[in-house]
Amino acid sequence: MAVRHRLIKKSPDDVWKILSDVERYGDWVVGTSRAELDEGLWPEVGAALRYEIRIGPLTLHNQTVVRRSEPPTVLELEANSGPLGTARIAMELRPWGEQTLIILDEHPLRGAGGVLHNSLLDAVQHVRSRAMLARLARLCEEDESPSRTAARQPRPHTA
Repeated sequence: MAVRHRLIKKSPDDVWKILSDVERYGDWVVGTSRAELDEGLWPEVGAALRYEIRIGPLTLHNQTVVRRSEPPTVLELEANSGPLGTARIAMELRPWGEQTLIILDEHPLRGAGGVLHNSLLDAVQHVRSRAMLARLARLCEEDESPSRTAARQPRPHTA
């Protein structure tokens, strides 16, 4: 099981904004390309994305379904990788002052991934999770959301 965390210098609402953007999914999920909405309204429970994962010369067509969504604090997904099985990806967003502590818990659920799960695959998953959180942090911290813009405006002095 791979559990990682990262402090992101944005509010949970700002981080949720990136997690909720289907078009940005491939920007922070390592290995994913061409993500698009498959069904529902992302990230509502039951909504699904379809996308490609490239592993060397191999291309997998995967789907991820939202299993739990509590904006802006909890997003749990189930990624279906066909013959490789499914994985649970749980993200918890905790306010940390004006920033967000995100905790990512990813582990295999069914299929070959669950059967073949071992410490070597766990180590690989930790590396992938670290990279994924770094990408997410970069996207969030570079994003100019209205709340960040408003926070930069000088406040009038009151007597």
